[in-house]
Amino acid sequence: MRMYIVSFLFLVSLLILKPIPALSAQEKELNDLRAQLKELEEVMKSQQKIVEALKEKIESKVETSHSPYSELEEDEIEQVVDNYLMKRETRKKMMKAGLIPNFQAYWDQGLRFKSEDENFKLSVGGRIMNDWGWFDEDDDIKSTIGDQVDGTEFRRARLYMEGSIYKNIGYKIEFDYAGGNAKFTDVFMELKKIPLLGNFRVGHMKEPFSLEMMDSSKYMTFMERGLNNAFVPSRNTGFTAYNHALKKGISWSAGIFRNADAFGDSQGVSSTEGGYSFSGRLTAVPWYEDNGRKLVHAGISYSYQNAFENRVRYSSRPEMNLADKFVDTGDISAESANLFNPELAIVHGPFSFQAEYTYADIDRKGSADKDLHFSGFYAYGSYYLTGENREYKREEGAFARVKPNKNFQWGSGEGKGAVELAARYSELDLSDESIEGGRLKDITAGINWYLNPNTRVTLNYVRASVDRSIGNVRLNDDSADMLAMRFYIDF
Repeated sequence: MRMYIVSFLFLVSLLILKPIPALSAQEKELNDLRAQLKELEEVMKSQQKIVEALKEKIESKVETSHSPYSELEEDEIEQVVDNYLMKRETRKKMMKAGLIPNFQAYWDQGLRFKSEDENFKLSVGGRIMNDWGWFDEDDDIKSTIGDQVDGTEFRRARLYMEGSIYKNIGYKIEFDYAGGNAKFTDVFMELKKIPLLGNFRVGHMKEPFSLEMMDSSKYMTFMERGLNNAFVPSRNTGFTAYNHALKKGISWSAGIFRNADAFGDSQGVSSTEGGYSFSGRLTAVPWYEDNGRKLVHAGISYSYQNAFENRVRYSSRPEMNLADKFVDTGDISAESANLFNPELAIVHGPFSFQAEYTYADIDRKGSADKDLHFSGFYAYGSYYLTGENREYKREEGAFARVKPNKNFQWGSGEGKGAVELAARYSELDLSDESIEGGRLKDITAGINWYLNPNTRVTLNYVRASVDRSIGNVRLNDDSADMLAMRFYIDF
């Protein structure tokens, strides 16, 4: 009998005690909600005190002046309240309660997003560059190279997304729609802040070579890069490591690449030879003062280009993309090309100077012909009439976005933007031994009007002189005059 009583009491105790854990969990959740509510009530009380204090200040001003407070004072009051609301601790409490999202959207020369802890960042943007051109060339150029026709084109029309994940993973995807067909520009992923190494990137990107090539087209002084760009490798698919040292006084980058098509895929078939390349660049800033308003940049690039399908070819337009190609080597039987490129840039307040020289050594081993040597260079100076200076990114060894002292606005006394004058001389020599690719010389004068950091209008005048034999016609410093205009916007 006693055993039955004990068993009965045991079962009753189980029935009584069974819901206790659930009740405890529910009570814990309620306690958490009460704590969050209390925090929010404290925040609201603090905000109410600020609002009341500001109201008293306004009323005292109204009583003193017998006139309504100004819009300026109202804006200042709203700014104080907004600043308080956006304080980090306040935002954390409001996000924890689900009152505001854990992602910020803001403008910083483009549309940006980031999480509160900055583990996730995203940029969305693009660029539009619309060109117009007018020509006047000698008759021999018309009869050999072709009639240069006035016209217009969208030089670039790009959209991109880039960002970072958990701070140490980066990515970018950008398409260019100029010409009517989409194609890859930068499409890559990367590991950031690797100990000793720095950063490692894989995908479709620029090979690290030449200052002008590493500068974005958004920030170039002229509409087109110098004539030596005929040798410079552009974007291919591969691997790149890059970093900086000595407080950003030195930057380096190096990579291995495979020749790729418009969508980053390797070209050729399984039996195709060549197509691989190695490119590297080293830069230094021995002088840097006044937050980059005064600096000297020096660098050297090298690239080994394994000849794709055992041939190389170099050609170039004058420094205007609407023009035809004035010089061209045609296909050259070769095994490889070695490219060397020293670079120099000086910024001293509103004045800047920049120059590069590219030397190409074409290896024709296995051929009865001698190796070939081509070269090209440019040098230019620029000056900001409105006092700005070229911006420089030390960690990349490249120039960046120009920001006018005052953005352009309609009306007298308002900002006029930034105005830059520039002049450049370029040469390209594609003739050596039996190869008669021709010699091209360009003199370019330009003016840039930066309405704001994202909008620019550029006017370039180019005088191109060509020395080349085409058929039975010898072009001996025959010339073409070109006037070009570009309208830029990026975001």
